[in-house]
Amino acid sequence: MVKLFASAVYGVEAITITTEVDVLEGLKFFVVGLPDNAVKESQHRVESAIKNNNYRFPRIKVVVNLSPADIRKSGSSFDLPIAIGILAATEQVNKDKLDKYVIMGELSLDGTILPIKGALPIAIQARKEGFEALFVPVQNAREAAMVNNLKVYGVSHINDIIEFLNGNETLQPIVVDTRDEFFHSQYDFEIDFCDVKGQENIKRALEIAAAGGHNVILIGPPGAGKTMLAKRLPTILPPLSLQEALEATKIHSVAGKLAEDATLVSKRPFRSPHHTVSDVALVGGGGNPQPGEISLAHNGVLFLDELPEFKRTVLEVMRQPMEERRVTISRAKMSIDYPANFMLVASMNPCPCGYFNHPEKQCTCPPGAVQKYLNKISGPLLDRIDLHVEVTPVAFSELSNMNSKVQEKSESIRERVLKARAIQGERYKDSEGIYANAQISSKQLQALCVLTPAGQNLLKKAMERLNLSARAYDRILKVSRTIADLEGSEEIKTEHLAEAIQYRSLDRESWGA
Repeated sequence: MVKLFASAVYGVEAITITTEVDVLEGLKFFVVGLPDNAVKESQHRVESAIKNNNYRFPRIKVVVNLSPADIRKSGSSFDLPIAIGILAATEQVNKDKLDKYVIMGELSLDGTILPIKGALPIAIQARKEGFEALFVPVQNAREAAMVNNLKVYGVSHINDIIEFLNGNETLQPIVVDTRDEFFHSQYDFEIDFCDVKGQENIKRALEIAAAGGHNVILIGPPGAGKTMLAKRLPTILPPLSLQEALEATKIHSVAGKLAEDATLVSKRPFRSPHHTVSDVALVGGGGNPQPGEISLAHNGVLFLDELPEFKRTVLEVMRQPMEERRVTISRAKMSIDYPANFMLVASMNPCPCGYFNHPEKQCTCPPGAVQKYLNKISGPLLDRIDLHVEVTPVAFSELSNMNSKVQEKSESIRERVLKARAIQGERYKDSEGIYANAQISSKQLQALCVLTPAGQNLLKKAMERLNLSARAYDRILKVSRTIADLEGSEEIKTEHLAEAIQYRSLDRESWGA
């Protein structure tokens, strides 16, 4: 009997799997230890790979046990450890050091090793448990090599690892300078805010959203630039820290979203699912649980274009993750947590035809259609969106004027955002789990957002005259606190409140009337 080690991914963490191979008297090939169909089918891939490379596959009984036996094993990444175990059990491979290695990989019929999912969490767990080396497909080697104090070998064919174990070939461990690659690619964006002509008020709103971590919804007619502006939001957000990058990379690794030869995710994720997305695809889950779009947007931006077109059930399942910043997928035998700390940016037309409140075009919707269209989005979801921004189309004269002023670059806006985030970082250094104004509770709001008598009077008049709903009160205070931070002001002034009030368009009772 031979014992070697593999790994399985659950949630964003890995569990070491002990692979035991025994060759006995009898017939047939058995895989035990709660394998799924992909693991059971490994017999045919393993047998072909071994025979096609002139090694001997035993014609007697072979038992493969994947332990612990009460955890379901899924996927084809157990092919390589099973094949090496069979070769070691039949004394075709030296088994002296097998207990010091973790081996993972999918086999093709000719012995080529194909990439796997979750190489990064597997490497982290291997180092944690004190293994000497990790063997993974060469396509995943750079991803796994981000983990220090662990030798990572990239193998492209089963012969590579066989020759290495038998001492006939020397493989070189993959070395990656994680910090150097990470910091050199943080600001390498293909798009920039200077590409957008006009829309200064929208850029200002997105700057406030980035500075305070606020959710934002953009309302405007088709072609006004809502999507173009939203896509540029990551360019003004603070750069990822190494810890945040590691969290994002683990999620993308588990989901199989990392490119070949990729290392750390160096830029904040931007996810934009289509409005036909299912609730499971958005929040995660499935028979074999996988992270959803909101987890793939962890530490980044989730952009929902044409928000009212999403199914209501899809939007409602986001409410709890937006509050708790994590998703819990519960099954009868297990419960998995996926992180989901994202900024929500949504866009929508003001009405079905798209031209309600348009300065030039006439709205053709029947009476009541505007309010009915808005009612597709529930009040509790709108309650979690701090800024409601009306986007108006840019005039042709401004688009075509070659001598118009040079637009501000993302770099300049990002510098102001970083200064505001530094103020908030100092303010919330003793508050666990809070790093931006958008996350503060109602209790903290009273202590951190003290208004002057003039400010109190302004807010009172605004709520009365604009018929603002009660839920707008807290949101206005949070946004005004962020505007004050952008100005470097300790107190919230009346001009900060006045600007925050204008970002509550959808709370006005007159909207859509």
